Amino acid sequence: MPTYDYVCDACGHSFEEFQSITAKNLRKCPECGKFKLRRLIGAGAGVIFKGSGFYQTDYRSSSYQKAAEKDKAPASTDKSDKSDKSEAKSDAKADKADK
Repeated sequence: MPTYDYVCDACGHSFEEFQSITAKNLRKCPECGKFKLRRLIGAGAGVIFKGSGFYQTDYRSSSYQKAAEKDKAPASTDKSDKSDKSEAKSDAKADKADK
């Protein structure tokens, strides 16, 4: 539940009130009793995260992390396989051109 700031236009009294979002605005000033109370628009409270950091990968299970490591390893060998195949193709083309 948020905290709202109120100010009385009659006497200038200002205060904070802890209310539900769906609650109606207060109208009567607790100091002077007049119906000149106005709710102020404020920045509100910010969200504070404490700790070393919050990342998507912080909460992954150990089995997921192991599977991710396995997926990374074959990806580097795929590149070398492709370069070997392209070299073999270029060698084959060169052999055909020589004949």
